[in-house]
Amino acid sequence: MDWDEFSEWSKWIAEWGSQYHKTLRDRPVRAKTKPGEIYAQLPDSPPQMPEDMGKILGDFENIVMPGITHWQHPCFFAYFPANAAPPSMLAEQLVNMVAAQCMLWQTSPAATEVEGKMVDWMRQALGLADEFTGVIQDSASSATLSAVLTMREKATGYTGNRDGLAGKGSLRIYCSDQVHSSIDRACWVAGIGQNNLKKIPGIGPRFGMDTKELELVIRADIAEGHTPAGIIAITGGTGVGASDDLKAIAEIAKIHDLYTHLDAAWAGSAMICPEYRDSLWNGVNAYDSIVFNPHKWLGAQFDCSIQFLKDATPQLNTLKIEPEYLKTTGDAVTNYSEWTIPLGRRFRALKLWFLIRSYGLVGLQMRIRNHVLWAEELCSKIRLLEGFQITTDPILSLFSFRCPGDDMAQQRLVDAINDDGRIYLTQGAFADQKIIRVQVGQFDTTREDVMSVATVVSEVWEAIK
Repeated sequence: MDWDEFSEWSKWIAEWGSQYHKTLRDRPVRAKTKPGEIYAQLPDSPPQMPEDMGKILGDFENIVMPGITHWQHPCFFAYFPANAAPPSMLAEQLVNMVAAQCMLWQTSPAATEVEGKMVDWMRQALGLADEFTGVIQDSASSATLSAVLTMREKATGYTGNRDGLAGKGSLRIYCSDQVHSSIDRACWVAGIGQNNLKKIPGIGPRFGMDTKELELVIRADIAEGHTPAGIIAITGGTGVGASDDLKAIAEIAKIHDLYTHLDAAWAGSAMICPEYRDSLWNGVNAYDSIVFNPHKWLGAQFDCSIQFLKDATPQLNTLKIEPEYLKTTGDAVTNYSEWTIPLGRRFRALKLWFLIRSYGLVGLQMRIRNHVLWAEELCSKIRLLEGFQITTDPILSLFSFRCPGDDMAQQRLVDAINDDGRIYLTQGAFADQKIIRVQVGQFDTTREDVMSVATVVSEVWEAIK
């Protein structure tokens, strides 16, 4: 393909993309293909000769698109959204075309310096203290793994990378029983081990970690010869939005000199609205590491996760490795590859720059406030459905419910709703029973879209009960 052809096909793709988004409401939210159906339509062997781009794009429409679940659909209320606002998409197009590998300052100075500024813009937007710096990671999973590795190294006097963990005893990390599975996986990968991740029950209206129990477990571990390494707190847990008492946990961590990490992957975005900070963000400035995902609620195209660090030194001491071929002359530059696990880095900051400038904080705040308000209104409507029970009230824009019947009835209703195609919900588990989750956060959803959930739930339930 020459560059004139590239230009023509780029125009075609841009027009296709515009029409795709304009007509999303006409499509079922979730793909309706059967397992193996897409695979069976692909040739068993690669082509020997070049093929026409028109044919390739035709196959994309006819083979690939039927198997796509539409995450940008305004009626996507499952999981948490992976939003992609139009300015963010444009930025990604530019990043893809420039195709820079931004691992060091010298490999693309603009990427490094825009990243530093965007992290600071977001620090200000979230009301974090001036001392925080940070880095853009691919996902919260990577940021959490970075934090867990840092906990491990700090607890072993920064000898774990060199010597391994043999002979160092059991390192313990503490968290709520409402944490995301990425916390468990980080402990696996870091060599901490599942049995050394101590999960503390959640209590109270926000299902936060029982801090009295946390203190007792830490003291018992010390008495038994274990080494406490860190505490992972959450603001807006994936299951039902569980949120810890950040201030109380930070005080316990200070007593025991424990490294702290806060997983605010979804709900952190809402902290651009000052009114949510008193209840969900109080004490945040005491944390060593904080992660939130602009690629969820803020509308930055996936992937884009910011990890804030009160002091970057412990993480640099954990992850920095500098062979001769990566050394940079001069001390006045930042090489973000030394802050993260991957060496290679994309220019993720550009989409934040485009996004924030295009909407302004006021525009982004308006969306989040609307989503929270509409979730509360929808919850009230579902509460009125005969025999339905709200199992967890809204925490920001996430709540859960149960229909009449046992756990099998919950799954049957979720499956029927998703087969219907008008909306997309997911099941979850809470208090030893299956629940149905509703999360309002798709970038372009409207009040009418959100209220349609109650209608669809009611109609589908009447059809299958």
